[in-house]
Amino acid sequence: MKNERKTENIVREELRELEYYEATKDIQVDEQKSNIDAVKRLLKMASKSGKGGQGSPEFIVSSPSNPDFLLVIECKASVKDHASKAIDDWIEGKVVTETAENQFKRIAKFAVDGALHYAQRLSKEFNVIAVAISGEAKKGALISTYLHTKGADRPKILRAKDGGVLDSIIPWADYIEHATFDPTVQRLRFDELMDFSRELHEFMRDYAKLTEYEKPLLVSGTLIALRNKPFAISFDAESPEDLQRTWLTVIQTEIGKANIPQAKKENMAQPYSSIAVHPELGKATASYPRGILHELIKRLNEKVWPFISLYHDFDVVGQFYGEFLKYTGGDKKALGIVLTPRHITELFALLANVNKDNRVLDICAGTGGFLISAMHQMVKTAVTDAERTKIKQRGLIGVEQQPNMFALAASNMILRGDGKANLYQGSCLDSAIAGAIKKHMCDVGMLNPPFSQSDVDQHELRFVKHMMDSLKKGGIGLAITPMSCAISPHPARDELMKHHTLEAVMTMPDELFYPVGVITCVMVFTAHVPHSLSDKKTWFGYWKNDGFTKTKHRGRVDLDRRWPAIRDRWVEMFRNREVHAGESVLQKVGPADEWCAEAYIETDYARIPASVFSETVTSYASWNLKRPVPLTAPDLNGASKKWKNFCLDDLFEIKKGKRLTKANMTTGKTPFIGAIDNNNGVTGYVSHAPLHPAGTITVNYNGAGVAEAFYQPVPYRCSDDVNVLYPKFSMTAKVAMFISSIIRLEKYRFSYGRKWHLERMLKSEIRLPATTNGEPDLKMMENYIDLLPFGVQVT
Repeated sequence: MKNERKTENIVREELRELEYYEATKDIQVDEQKSNIDAVKRLLKMASKSGKGGQGSPEFIVSSPSNPDFLLVIECKASVKDHASKAIDDWIEGKVVTETAENQFKRIAKFAVDGALHYAQRLSKEFNVIAVAISGEAKKGALISTYLHTKGADRPKILRAKDGGVLDSIIPWADYIEHATFDPTVQRLRFDELMDFSRELHEFMRDYAKLTEYEKPLLVSGTLIALRNKPFAISFDAESPEDLQRTWLTVIQTEIGKANIPQAKKENMAQPYSSIAVHPELGKATASYPRGILHELIKRLNEKVWPFISLYHDFDVVGQFYGEFLKYTGGDKKALGIVLTPRHITELFALLANVNKDNRVLDICAGTGGFLISAMHQMVKTAVTDAERTKIKQRGLIGVEQQPNMFALAASNMILRGDGKANLYQGSCLDSAIAGAIKKHMCDVGMLNPPFSQSDVDQHELRFVKHMMDSLKKGGIGLAITPMSCAISPHPARDELMKHHTLEAVMTMPDELFYPVGVITCVMVFTAHVPHSLSDKKTWFGYWKNDGFTKTKHRGRVDLDRRWPAIRDRWVEMFRNREVHAGESVLQKVGPADEWCAEAYIETDYARIPASVFSETVTSYASWNLKRPVPLTAPDLNGASKKWKNFCLDDLFEIKKGKRLTKANMTTGKTPFIGAIDNNNGVTGYVSHAPLHPAGTITVNYNGAGVAEAFYQPVPYRCSDDVNVLYPKFSMTAKVAMFISSIIRLEKYRFSYGRKWHLERMLKSEIRLPATTNGEPDLKMMENYIDLLPFGVQVT
């Protein structure tokens, strides 16, 4: 007789051996229950029997250090009961057809099915690592590991960072590491971090009264302070009056640990001094009796520190800085402050092909984004600790003039273990600093110069030339500049080519720096080899599409996860100087010529997509449909006795749409209906399977487009801001058009404050023409639509 208790004992022994039960670890192992309120709520009615009882996984593992993760383990005694055949189909997105009774029998019988059943329930609020183990002995036991990311439709197999199979129970930290580097988890955590930055901005605005430049300083200073473990543990016990002083003291202590001149330490620490005496931060309020600063530290400790401690290649401070600047009408543009997007700093490091032996220079370092991305790529090539130490101590050189920005860059390097020793505070054009950075013999330069400076000596190309002059001979320099630098005459162009070789210029996406409106290009030079001496063609790339989409609240984001493939193709094209019609070209140029691909690439006529012609015809047809046409159809009197009130619940079965977050959307062919007032409600097309059939009506119950109704002629999905009306009668497209128009007459009743939710809609009535039998007069509705322009074409 097989005994599942033996399998559970195997798990307990493994967890104990891997120190899950150690008192010094902040790991909580629960069996068949959890003290986490969200877990208890999500597992309510989640019994594997399907009869509505509480769900009780064999093991639930959690940790306060990783509050968005859970580990769920399910056991079965027999390896024959490890996994059903349905699991592979489900993970691959295939439809699993079975009755509810058979589904719950399967879930109860198989270890994998049971683990994924619980993971699906818990994934509404957590990233869930689901482990299934079957067998009564450690030797010969089967173990499968899955990851169900928060909000995802289905799980995936969790693999090690190197792509290997996880077929054993491993330490908690290893589970988190492997899951953390899953692209979906990274994207979710990034999205949550950005949501938090907006929340933090509002909190600072309402309670802390900080300026837009003080906000990122508070963030960076607090993150530095949280590196100090005694402070991270004890800040909770500080009084509001003492906490500000302690906060600054700890920052000064952490900066003081750096093996750098005292003057640099003072430059790093000075901007934080004003925060430490800010009058609002030390105040205790009714809502925050421990003070505003305490609340800010607590939130950053909970939301940001776990992120930055894992993702060392991510410029968290710079990201917050950019987010905060979005909410102000400040002088970011006047100062030329246009922070480089993270995927572009990553691209620069790949184009330069940096490795452990390079020395990388950024003479306008900002928050240190280029240096962080370069360090991440360089460390990948390091094998020994000595090589990694050399990168951080000698491989990264930066200059930043603004004191606040310098402090942010220094904090960024401190948060990554080192690198701050070679940061200089002051103008890169200062002769003393210029001489100092040349001594570093840097062989890679990366630059995003101040944009649109009125001073002729501060022109973007002056900074580019200064960077190139600062590199050693043969070094590679990359700069992202306004397109005007590539196409407009300027003496600096002559100077650059006189001393350096223009290797390549790439045209970048139009809205790369959104919301700042600047069109840019990337220039690549080889240092101290005159262009005329090189006597070579320059490579021009047309890189207009990086796969990013502009969104209302999050800026430009890689919604469809296209960037990695686009990035890799761009890098390969650049390294090999590939020439493709419509994409790239080799061309000899001089200082007076245009330095952009658009001037030289050939139009690609090899394959002209049918969509080019279709768009032209569609545009004409759309205009033709909307142009004024005299109406011959009469107005209708819906108050006449020939019309009757009908309850929507009598006419339709009404269902609520299902949420699909943008983070989980991928482009496909299924229409996705959102709460908008145009385009038949279609906000995009997704790869997910349709959930609703053709021949139904969608009605927005929420948002600006509340009560907008649209007939859907093909299968589709819709958001949870939309209700779906399934007709209980034979509804043609023309009848649906008539009824949708009538539904829109009810729009005035509803708003964002008074939603037309399911309960209200079930009770709502509309008036329709009726037959003598009191039924909806479907024929009259069809005939009326036929009288309208294009009505006969409705099918």
